[in-house]
Amino acid sequence: MDLAGKHNIYFLSDRTGISAETLGRSLLSQFPDHEYHFTSLPFVDSENRLDLAIADIQKTTERSGLRPVIFSTLTNPALRQRLLAEDFFVFDFFATYLAPLQDALHQKASPIAGQMHGIVDLGSYLDRMDAVNFTLNVDDGLRTKEYEHADIILLGVSRSGKTPTCLYLAMQFGIRAANYPLIDEDLEYPRLPDQLGNYRDKLYGLSIDPASLHRIRQARRPDSRYASIEQCRREVKQVDLMYKQEGIPRLDSSSMSVEELATSVLFKAKLHRQF
Repeated sequence: MDLAGKHNIYFLSDRTGISAETLGRSLLSQFPDHEYHFTSLPFVDSENRLDLAIADIQKTTERSGLRPVIFSTLTNPALRQRLLAEDFFVFDFFATYLAPLQDALHQKASPIAGQMHGIVDLGSYLDRMDAVNFTLNVDDGLRTKEYEHADIILLGVSRSGKTPTCLYLAMQFGIRAANYPLIDEDLEYPRLPDQLGNYRDKLYGLSIDPASLHRIRQARRPDSRYASIEQCRREVKQVDLMYKQEGIPRLDSSSMSVEELATSVLFKAKLHRQF
């Protein structure tokens, strides 16, 4: 792999590394003109594993010639000091925020690895898993009779982002999210399919730019009628007309991440009712 000229970015954690990567990527998004090579190093929870991680970082640094950037959520103070002693750019999120937070709360922190992503609230965890199971069982228009148990129902043409958004809503927020694919038969007349008539207050539409939809479908089924720009334009035009005529709230998924889409849908939903 050619790493020349690329900034090596490491997400280092004593657990999953999800927090370090989320925060790190958010910060790096403000510097879009650079090229990055990302590496996640989870479960660095001992001196031996930290030594191995440091050796790996040093080896990659020799190949790229650029000082590496480390986003760290290590909780063990000794491991954190060991990492800071290296010739890396280290962004230690715990060191940055723990001291001022201790002052604000008038209490010393008791760092324990994995507290953030562990099963702290068993009830909440089980609710989220139940929501995930529900979402999988009704994915892509399956079992529409179960829609009465849904919190949210997403509409949209094929490949507009419905399934990943629903799964994120379920996994992160415990929302029972269903999705219904709008196909040619549904779009022949721009009106709501009969199966959805009783669930208007749960419906949220996803729209997408025809060019973006064409690129996504082309990667899935190259040079097919399904992926043609003409088909994409027709479907998007018809679905947007349906949303307008039926008064369905809509979001444009063309340039939004799954996280942004899910949060935006949830925000719109909370304007009408509380989960």
